Amino acid sequence: MLNGKKIVVVLPAYNAEKTLAATYKEIPMDIVDEIVLVDDASDDRTVEIARKLGIAHIIKHQRNKGYGGNQKTCYHKALEVGADIVIMLHPDYQYTPKLIPSMAYLIANGVYPAVLGSRILGRGALKGGMPLYKYIANRFLTLFQNYIIGEKLSEYHSGYRAFSSEVLKKINFDANSDDFVFDNQMLSQIFMAGYPVAEVTCPTKYFSEASSINFSRSVKYGFGVLKTSLVHRLYKWKLNRSKIYILKN
Repeated sequence: MLNGKKIVVVLPAYNAEKTLAATYKEIPMDIVDEIVLVDDASDDRTVEIARKLGIAHIIKHQRNKGYGGNQKTCYHKALEVGADIVIMLHPDYQYTPKLIPSMAYLIANGVYPAVLGSRILGRGALKGGMPLYKYIANRFLTLFQNYIIGEKLSEYHSGYRAFSSEVLKKINFDANSDDFVFDNQMLSQIFMAGYPVAEVTCPTKYFSEASSINFSRSVKYGFGVLKTSLVHRLYKWKLNRSKIYILKN
């Protein structure tokens, strides 16, 4: 715990047998209360390894629900076990778990309700192995989103995120896509609900075992991001009534 707040780390996993142990070993269990791993119908030993590591909450999807679908299960389970702060960490070891205390601190002390680990702030994305085309796409999409949405993030595409339970209970993340654009829709919802978002510098590591979507999926994601931004702007102009922005009671 931090400042009396229960911290739950959620791991949306898919074929993570080669990196799960390394990720888990760096999670600071002195402040993290519980870990939730959701396996999205992997065909490797991810669940077996999770059990050997002693992860308390393991859920296995019988069919692949997609990256967004996996996160939906993660967040519902985290709230079910009483999380005050939920940190979403990819178990592919691309993001360092050592930033969990910094991200959780901002939420536990009421500074920000949501925090992103940014690969761009420290200018280390390319040094960490991010493919050039992904870096260029990241910069273009972020510039477009900041202009259309009216915010000033260094990037919208990090998969390293922390949320207060208040945010997760308020936004309608179940209405989002089950695909990769889920992440972008969540940020759009958070901003639309009036919550500010903080960023902390996060080193990145690209290597063969780390998960990464291919070029065609990246293109699909990019168009989804553009659409999300335009839907956000049209909703603010009251020209669109997208259900993703309807807040929960």
